[in-house]
Amino acid sequence: MFWKLRINKHERGLLFRYGDFERLLTPGVYRLWSRFWSRNRARVEIVDTLATRFTHKLLDLFANDEQVRDALKVVDLTDKQRALVWRDGRVAWLLGPGRHAFWRSPYNLHVEVYNINDFRFEHQHLDAVLVLPDADKWLHGVQVDAHEQVLLFRDGRLVEKLGEGRHVFWKGVGRVTWKTVDQREQLADVAGQEIMTRDKVTLRVNLLVAYRVADAGKAATVVSDYAQTLYREAQLALRAAVGTRPLDTLLADKEAIGNEVRGVLARRAAEFGVEVKSVGLRDIILPGEMKLILNQVITAEKQAQANLIKRREETAAARSQANTARLLAENPTLARIKELESLQEILAGVKATFVLGSGDIAEQVRGLVRKDALDSG
Repeated sequence: MFWKLRINKHERGLLFRYGDFERLLTPGVYRLWSRFWSRNRARVEIVDTLATRFTHKLLDLFANDEQVRDALKVVDLTDKQRALVWRDGRVAWLLGPGRHAFWRSPYNLHVEVYNINDFRFEHQHLDAVLVLPDADKWLHGVQVDAHEQVLLFRDGRLVEKLGEGRHVFWKGVGRVTWKTVDQREQLADVAGQEIMTRDKVTLRVNLLVAYRVADAGKAATVVSDYAQTLYREAQLALRAAVGTRPLDTLLADKEAIGNEVRGVLARRAAEFGVEVKSVGLRDIILPGEMKLILNQVITAEKQAQANLIKRREETAAARSQANTARLLAENPTLARIKELESLQEILAGVKATFVLGSGDIAEQVRGLVRKDALDSG
């Protein structure tokens, strides 16, 4: 009695006898004697080659068989090697260390082997590689925007400054970390710290500092946090500038404070790679009682100025009247004209008819005005 076994074109058979691998069965029909089959405890494992990648616990044993080696493409990688496997022109696997096997048919296979000591991974089909299932296991990907610079560290040592674009590196070559530095102009709001002026007035000052990172390497390695360090240095510079000035000087020229703080801060910031663009005092906040005193002082100053202006105007008016009186005394005709102008103003709007006789017209009019005033009274 025979047992019939058929292996299709996309299949292979692994024949075992007494648990040991004996040979590879290629596509075809096999007639196996049933007594031989049972007596020798033989068995056949059918493998689908369409799966391409072949995994088996006895792979190391198969790799030593000449027939199996001809049917399989074996990729053997050391700890420092990685490989890309292409199937019919499309990337299919990213492999790590170890032994990997693939059926040579029915697909065309191509293998690219890389040494990870080169660290940086570059490929013309990078997008396709990065979407592979094992890409995150074997690769670091760093995306850098136009306004950023990324500092790449390997085992704590700065190895590269990464500019705009995408950068990919192999994993397994030490401890790899990176730090992103924003190189756009930024604002630091140094909020209200209490400072005593030279004349012992305590006030709160808010400061605005505009800055940008000029040297990302220094900013990330010289200090632990460049933004926090800049904030602290701005506080110290502001305290020193305000403490040497009396309150009146401070209020009269706030810009001078900003310029002094900027000079001191710019020199210190340059040591850790930061460029200070501008510094300005945003607010000067006085205590409540000091506000009241200043308001009283300002009110008194304005009142004194008003009184001074009033006296100056009164003096000017008296001087003008004296000059007019002297001029009228020296010129009788001018005095008479002035008198007539005054009478005209007095009689303006009065509806009356006057018949005047001979004599001084002005004297007659004055007499009429006096009489009219007595009649009204």
